[in-house]
Amino acid sequence: MPDKQFTLLELFDSGDAALYNFPTRRPGPEGKLPLNEDILLHRPSGYAFGMSQDAGMGWPAEKLDAPQFVLLSTMGGLRDDQGRPLALGYHTGHFELNQALAAAAEQLRACGAIPYAGYCSDPCDGRTQGSPGMYDSLAYRNDAAIVFRRLARSIPAARGVLGIATCDKGLPAMMMALAGLRHLAGVLMPGGVMTPPMIPEDTASIQSIGIRYAHGLIDLETAAQMGCQVCASAGGGCHFLGTAATSQVIGEALGLTLPHAALVPSGQPIWTDLARRSAKALLNMAARGMTLGDVLSEDSLHNAMVVFAAFGGSTNLLIHLPAIAFAAGLPRPSLEQWEAVNRSVPRLVSVLPNGPKYHPTLFVYLAGGVPEVMLHLRNLGFLRLDAMTVSGTTVAEVLSWWEQSPRREALRGRLRQQEGIDPDDVILSPQRARELGITSTMCFPRGNLAPQGSCVKSTAIDPTMLDSNGVYRMTGPARVFTREADAIAAIKRTGPTAIRPGDVMALIGRGPMGSGMEEVFQLTSFLRYIPWGKEVALITDARFSGVSTGACIGMVTPEALAGGPLGKLREGDRIRIVIDCRRLEGTIDLVGDANREFTPEEAARVLAERSPHPQLSPDPLLPEDTRLWAALQYVGGGPWGGCVYDPEEIIRRLA
Repeated sequence: MPDKQFTLLELFDSGDAALYNFPTRRPGPEGKLPLNEDILLHRPSGYAFGMSQDAGMGWPAEKLDAPQFVLLSTMGGLRDDQGRPLALGYHTGHFELNQALAAAAEQLRACGAIPYAGYCSDPCDGRTQGSPGMYDSLAYRNDAAIVFRRLARSIPAARGVLGIATCDKGLPAMMMALAGLRHLAGVLMPGGVMTPPMIPEDTASIQSIGIRYAHGLIDLETAAQMGCQVCASAGGGCHFLGTAATSQVIGEALGLTLPHAALVPSGQPIWTDLARRSAKALLNMAARGMTLGDVLSEDSLHNAMVVFAAFGGSTNLLIHLPAIAFAAGLPRPSLEQWEAVNRSVPRLVSVLPNGPKYHPTLFVYLAGGVPEVMLHLRNLGFLRLDAMTVSGTTVAEVLSWWEQSPRREALRGRLRQQEGIDPDDVILSPQRARELGITSTMCFPRGNLAPQGSCVKSTAIDPTMLDSNGVYRMTGPARVFTREADAIAAIKRTGPTAIRPGDVMALIGRGPMGSGMEEVFQLTSFLRYIPWGKEVALITDARFSGVSTGACIGMVTPEALAGGPLGKLREGDRIRIVIDCRRLEGTIDLVGDANREFTPEEAARVLAERSPHPQLSPDPLLPEDTRLWAALQYVGGGPWGGCVYDPEEIIRRLA
């Protein structure tokens, strides 16, 4: 805190008598409102009063009966006229969005429309890692989607909405909001990605400097310097294909953006150009009478799932995409559908954190981004090409344009010239992916500890831990934790209570009811960046960051506090994990206790008869707001249903 303490006199009054001289009346704006008999006799009174307020805010009075559009964003922070921070944003992902908003607003105004701007800023999962701030993260998404929809509906004459968002929760919230406004024209502009730094570090690895320092892998000076330099631009999402980047990819695959929009470099002219073109697309949609309901369909949802699998995206989209579908009035994808798509669609993108080469997301954009991946998927027959996009053209037409576009040639050439990287080594052909032995990304293990399923990024398990058939097998003692902080401490410390190679960490009671379904990237990053971390497995009813790697199995359902068998584990129980990374099949089972092995029948009996773990309870710091969210999303179908609010089901349960 600053040393300066202010006196009461300084707080109560500045002592400047000139401040008391202000006008008590003013003449008001010049001109006249463009009123007519229809407005005065037949429209709601709010329409004319809105004109009065718009004139008061400085819009030319004679232009106030123009078409109205809403600009929604997650903008955060304050900057002066030179771009210097007056107040910081919560993260880089929303700090530059004012520039994109200004470009879009200028375009709308130049075309004779009236833009209105509203904001609902978003938190950063990286900033709240390992803290109680994480307990608000996933619940925020639902809140923000509601706020965005309310803001859009609060301009009753609006003909369309442009949504601009970047990161983990704000962007899914924006897509949920747009999906729920499907009677309007609407366009999504992803906020883009951060420029990579010159140093060999990224926004994933930098979050492990604590554990690397604790194990003597880096010194304090190195940690401080890397931490300062890693965020090489003031705006944009993280360098890796985490939840933010995957959400941008999904938005484009759904048809909600213009072509080649996901992963655009924030703050660059190509980014503000996208904002202007997105505004033009919104005007086109409104002029044609086209709405978001024409774009969001079962076909577009299918394409999003296919593109998700081809990119190897974040496991958090298993929650977010069903929520977007629900908001759009579409059937939510089932666990079986996720399994089928991930088994059939090849992974084609070489990117952080999946590899095989760890390219930053900006390089994926330069290599062609979403349309380049979709070209391969089109040729394999995976896409539904008649799906409509906000450009007013089908997916088939978009891809025909992209294949021959100068834009494609120029940007792929820039990647070669600037970085010496062949774009075809970033976005791979199916044949090249097979030659490299790249497997699909997602596996959904079941078993007596996860009867309703779980998920693991099987492609991110260290290859040295797989047998010759590509199968990960581990049987080890359970190290049971009910608080993430205790699990972190066990990794950092030494001695008999420390985590050791061969242990299976079980973090229980951290699903929606326990912690708001916190993201435990802190744990997975620690295991990734210590030499023996690959020899430790993790199972939990929490969720993971999209950059998580290793034998980390999350979203175990039912969650422990909803009666799931995970909540009945005891220290020293024997747990067997089998994950076939080629067939994308897996199991997690209790197979014994500290003294002996169980038959399958005995394991089932033990789990049925055991009481919950004695320390299993909701986190004492869980906010009341999040407790309410947890109860409502449970009724709405839980994590596999998108953690949504289902009004009909809630009302039915209350009746």
